[in-house]
Amino acid sequence: MSSHAVPIPMTARRSGPLTGTAEVPGDKSISHRALILGALSVGETVVTGLLEGQDVLDTAAAMRAFGADVTRQGAGRWTVHGVGVGGFAEPADVIDCGNSGTGVRLIMGCMATSPITATFTGDASLRKRPMARVTDPLALFGARAFGRAGGRLPMTVVGAADPVPVRYATPVPSAQVKSAVLLAGLNAPGETVVIEAEPTRDHSERMLKGFGADLHVEESGAGRVITLVGQPELRAQGVAVPRDPSSAAFPVCAALIVESSDISVPGVSQNPTRNGLFTTLLEMGARIDFGNPREEGGEPVADLRVRFSDLRGVETPASRAASMIDEFPVLSVVAAFAEGRTIMRGVRELRVKESDRIDAMARGLEACGVRVEEDEDTLIVHGMGAGGVPGGATCATHIDHRIAMSFLVLGLASQKPVTVDDGSPIATSFPAFEGLMAALGAEISAGASAPG
Repeated sequence: MSSHAVPIPMTARRSGPLTGTAEVPGDKSISHRALILGALSVGETVVTGLLEGQDVLDTAAAMRAFGADVTRQGAGRWTVHGVGVGGFAEPADVIDCGNSGTGVRLIMGCMATSPITATFTGDASLRKRPMARVTDPLALFGARAFGRAGGRLPMTVVGAADPVPVRYATPVPSAQVKSAVLLAGLNAPGETVVIEAEPTRDHSERMLKGFGADLHVEESGAGRVITLVGQPELRAQGVAVPRDPSSAAFPVCAALIVESSDISVPGVSQNPTRNGLFTTLLEMGARIDFGNPREEGGEPVADLRVRFSDLRGVETPASRAASMIDEFPVLSVVAAFAEGRTIMRGVRELRVKESDRIDAMARGLEACGVRVEEDEDTLIVHGMGAGGVPGGATCATHIDHRIAMSFLVLGLASQKPVTVDDGSPIATSFPAFEGLMAALGAEISAGASAPG
């Protein structure tokens, strides 16, 4: 059931070859951070290629509520007139972050070291997600948080009037936690240090440097050590948002499993902390070419050509999980069409995303005739080879955009149509998904499957 009054079922049917160019939207992680850092800067930040999904729009609304002037100038082009580090005003109303775990956790971080109070909420899915992983380290700065049982939204955060710098080792690999601590450190005196045993996506570090923060990273025996000098004056920037590899994953994976497909996906981020899916797909035998490598907005990008491939099962190490954490659902779909087993290790973090993504994918794949094994930190999919997945089921999305899109990709190559109970959450990250896939030749439509 979605946050909407009425769910919107969608159905995908076995399709002919996918062909053409998939212009996927801007990177969601970078879009959130561009708005937030623009709001914490002095002057006008101009953002191009911004993802205009609901998650990012909710972050834009939150930055306005804290006093920044955030304006849409045209498709994907936004300006942010910031209030500077420590300049946030106390919002007059509750901050609704919708479905976005990234948005709410980063925003909590950037207000936690200012002497203001803010109350946060979200949709039914976000209200189930744990916030203590962020509020616990924010308490070290002097912030206080009051929420529902289990550290869940709605939650009120009282910012620290006299923040102190923090040295924090992240207990689990999480770019959201790391980023929240770094953003809180901006308005604390002295040096804030974050230590992560396993590297996670580094967009915050790249963008903080770009906006003028004094930040440096070094490798140590304990892992990756990130040191931020507090109370800088961030300088407004122009930010060109590269295309989102997590969104690109859906047309890429669809082309790999739909026979005779051949598509292009230009300008996709190749950030090494985000490319675990592509590494894994190549190990499975995927035919993906990476052309015209270059840098856009401080991020490496490339143009992809993707063709239908005969795939084999592989084992993904736990050390790779952080670099592909959002792509495991659609990887499990690809694994269903491979020969042999695909073993995905280190996936525990998936259980506290928008849904328990391990359980959601396992139950949906089983309903479609695919054998699956799971434990707390591992997902195993027994592949059925090209064209071998029976399909024919209705899969529950649990208000999760990535679960919805993954099962629609499954239906494009299954023997029988696959329906998702609610496709409306897709708008949070990829509002153009249905139209983009249809332009490639995918048969995806609103409504439940008809017999046949």
